[in-house]
Amino acid sequence: MVLIIGAGLSGLLTAYRLKQAGIPSKVLEARSRIGGRINTVNGSNDTPVEMGATWFGHQHKHLIALLSELGIGSYEQYMEGSVFFQPFSTAPAQSIQIPSQAPSYRISGGTSHLIHTLYQKLDQADVLLNQPVTAIKFGQNSVEVSANGSFEGSKVVLALPPKMWASKIAFEPQLPDHVMSIAKQTQTWMEDSIKVALTYNAPFWQEENQSGALFSNTGPITEFYDHCNHERTKYALCGFVNSAYKNLSNVERKAAIMHQLSSVFGEKSADYLDYEECIWSAEKYTSVVSEEPLYPHQNNGNPILRNAYFNDKLLISSAESASEHPGYMDGAVLAGNETAKKIVASLV
Repeated sequence: MVLIIGAGLSGLLTAYRLKQAGIPSKVLEARSRIGGRINTVNGSNDTPVEMGATWFGHQHKHLIALLSELGIGSYEQYMEGSVFFQPFSTAPAQSIQIPSQAPSYRISGGTSHLIHTLYQKLDQADVLLNQPVTAIKFGQNSVEVSANGSFEGSKVVLALPPKMWASKIAFEPQLPDHVMSIAKQTQTWMEDSIKVALTYNAPFWQEENQSGALFSNTGPITEFYDHCNHERTKYALCGFVNSAYKNLSNVERKAAIMHQLSSVFGEKSADYLDYEECIWSAEKYTSVVSEEPLYPHQNNGNPILRNAYFNDKLLISSAESASEHPGYMDGAVLAGNETAKKIVASLV
């Protein structure tokens, strides 16, 4: 039995690959939901909006291959029409045309469609929620994991951000100091992000030949995009808010955001159906306060995070550990594939 800590993309994919090889596993997830940093929320009219991972590009070949394997579609990010740009707080937003650039893509049905497709391919009794792991003890031939229950296996996979397991899990014996040090200095993708999305009855921006995109140097919103579904039957705008706004209350932050949107898109932007936001720094199973400031993607892809420890009984698998595109969904897919290969090779 392989114990996998974390039911995000990397953890669920690792479990799926092991099942394909006939190797039993159990996934322990701290949250009350699967997906980790992937979280598609459906609004009142069932419009899917992304509070976590959203986009990928042509270069993300591992993710693209997985979507093809699972029969999941994708579509190009809508960018037709003019774009708004706010260079200064003292000047109104400018309507501009941006030069042609490499397209970004989104997953049909929402990014969580990928998560739930993997989940459906597993024995769901082997994916346990509300199981925050607090300790891992290595014996001569086994591993004991302590969460809301006690679990025993032959190997354990850390499929969660390195900073999280280094700060929240007690290892016995302790991992080498240099491994713990690197893990604590590994920036967690998404942990400083604030996502916000609004759903609408109609795509008023498209009707006015606008792309729905906004790029702002002043905030609170720094990037905003059309967020309609693949069929363009559900309508939304979604993007990122300056992380400094996490210090405001929900009411204050929402008021600042709506003031900005009204000044840029006009009064129609205030006629929304749903307002959704996620402050990832407040997600206790994603974010850990760093002992010192970390730069974006710091130590992501560090080879130390791809080594096995305790005689191959401990493996690390997360977006941050990947050798290619670390910190992105593509990295999480690669990490899941490679971790499963290592386990299969050691057990077959």
